[in-house]
Amino acid sequence: MASVVQWIQGTRPRTLPNSIAPVVVGAAAAHHIDELKPLYAVLALVVSVAFQIGVNFANDYSDGIRGTDDNRVGPFRLTGSGAAEAKHVRLAAFVSLGAGAVAGVALVALSGYWWLLGLGAVCIAGAWFYTGGKRPYGYAGLGEIAVFLFFGPAAVLGTLYVQSGEVTGIGIGGSIAMGAISAAVLVANNLRDIPTDAVSGKRTLAVVLGDKDTRRLYLALVVVPFLIALGMTVRVPYALLGFLAAPILLPAVRRVAAGRGGKDLIPVLQFTGLAMLAWAVLISVALVLD
Repeated sequence: MASVVQWIQGTRPRTLPNSIAPVVVGAAAAHHIDELKPLYAVLALVVSVAFQIGVNFANDYSDGIRGTDDNRVGPFRLTGSGAAEAKHVRLAAFVSLGAGAVAGVALVALSGYWWLLGLGAVCIAGAWFYTGGKRPYGYAGLGEIAVFLFFGPAAVLGTLYVQSGEVTGIGIGGSIAMGAISAAVLVANNLRDIPTDAVSGKRTLAVVLGDKDTRRLYLALVVVPFLIALGMTVRVPYALLGFLAAPILLPAVRRVAAGRGGKDLIPVLQFTGLAMLAWAVLISVALVLD
């Protein structure tokens, strides 16, 4: 029976910046046009984090029962390690996604934008079918596109729209930045797993591109937020604060550029996630100051 600590590890805490940072940016974009509604922002955060934990448990379950995690290097897996029964991990995924759905319904009811229930349903389906079902899209090289859309436009613009009823240029820029660096986290994860994924039949984008081009893709994606910050300075001069996140990212960039692999790439996920969160907070400070 898995311990409490192991269940916490199963949520993959290092991935949570992916769900927190976009909501922070979306809330700041709403504040920038004097439309911030704190309760709405908190509910949006609950939805995002719950869905993130849900997809992590869903991936643990689906990859585990397929045998994809049998020889994988990386974070602890509940199903693959045998620490927890697959059905219990699946239940944890459903409970997490359900909690996010409840918070989402509450948010939609408060805002009155009922069509957003459709977006929520798409997010839940995306969470499950990433590695679940007969033809998971994560096994077909589409994971990075999905991560870009869900953690970029969906999370950032969804948080902005539910509070303000509109989409702004700042919000769009922030959504592109968040989508790109979120996708970079997955690229780093799949770069690490190329050897085992190729053997197990998981055809990720990294497997398709190969080691060298996957590293180039990662380096290109992590540059995007800083280009966005530079572009934002046209309207928000304080957006230059976003560049203060660069030192956090440097250790990850060095490891990827140096050709490191296996366990040496595990910290890349952490540094990239922390840089993402730092960029989001710094840009939010810039928007508040403006």
